[in-house]
Amino acid sequence: MVEFVPDYRNLVKAATNIEAQRLPLYEHSVSPKIIERITGVEFADLGGGDEKDLNEYFRHYCQFFKSMGYDAVPFECCIGEAMPDSGCLGGHKEPVIRDRADFEKYPWDTVEERYFQRFSPYFRALGNHLPAGMKAVGGVGNGIFECVQDVVSFMQLCYISMDDRELYRDLFQKVYEISSRIWNRFLKEFGDLYCVVRFGDDLGYKSSTLLPPEDIKDEIIPCYQKLIALIHAHGKPFLLHSCGCIFELMDDLINVAKIDAKHSNEDVIAPFPVWVEKYGHRIGNFGGIDTDAVCRLDRQEMKEYITDVIRQCRYHGGFAFGSGNSIAEYVPPENYVNMVEIVRELRGEAG
Repeated sequence: MVEFVPDYRNLVKAATNIEAQRLPLYEHSVSPKIIERITGVEFADLGGGDEKDLNEYFRHYCQFFKSMGYDAVPFECCIGEAMPDSGCLGGHKEPVIRDRADFEKYPWDTVEERYFQRFSPYFRALGNHLPAGMKAVGGVGNGIFECVQDVVSFMQLCYISMDDRELYRDLFQKVYEISSRIWNRFLKEFGDLYCVVRFGDDLGYKSSTLLPPEDIKDEIIPCYQKLIALIHAHGKPFLLHSCGCIFELMDDLINVAKIDAKHSNEDVIAPFPVWVEKYGHRIGNFGGIDTDAVCRLDRQEMKEYITDVIRQCRYHGGFAFGSGNSIAEYVPPENYVNMVEIVRELRGEAG
């Protein structure tokens, strides 16, 4: 490869729906264990350590993305991890909020301080090691729906939607209030580190939305609208990561919430060029290759896949290329490297 000089403005262009001269690479996340296997350097366990360990962690982490040809470093810290007794979403814990009484006694007012006490050292260490020309993409992880699920669980939320509509609405509103305070403080203290900000909120699954579309439009998207207005007031473009079949929501996400860009694609729902064809004249699109394809295709098959996707997406607005979801620990490292190298070859960076 020729010498790579990162420029975070390429990702800003993609997020603001301007096709960058150099197609930017983008990942929602890359497992540190995958990075270890590619680089041969063990550093992942340092991510839970003291200030010295965190700085060493981010030194390796940030350098990896520069070495792979990225213009920005993906990093976020999730609100759910700072919510007391959370864990329903990913850890399958029992819900801490089941009814109005649980809602009223939940320590909502502690979440903001818990978040910054826990994660400020991470953001500071990230800032210490961003290479020249690079900024971060990410920020405050978890959207409104995911935070509610993390303390209520999806199943219990469905029961509440039928049994107590007022509580159902209040849950989304309360999480919005907490999220707004956290985002406002984050943008003031750490916003300069970030070129594009995002949160992830998986609103759908393979065939439909997880909640009725009208509930999402009535209860969740208005919360997005206010959060994104706050983000825009700080001069940052907003990227929504949302998995699932959410075509019924896209007009509201674009026209009401005012998202700048959207990430996540799965071929069983719609190949990436379909998203670009539908929405590329209105928002930036991030993604490209189904993560399942990254796992199973050989290099030649992957090159044909990626070449075809890029060919179809050129001249349809801003886009950034990567997996349709993320590079989790189960992804074969050599396949991920193949994906990146193919994109870089297509950018003319072959050495």
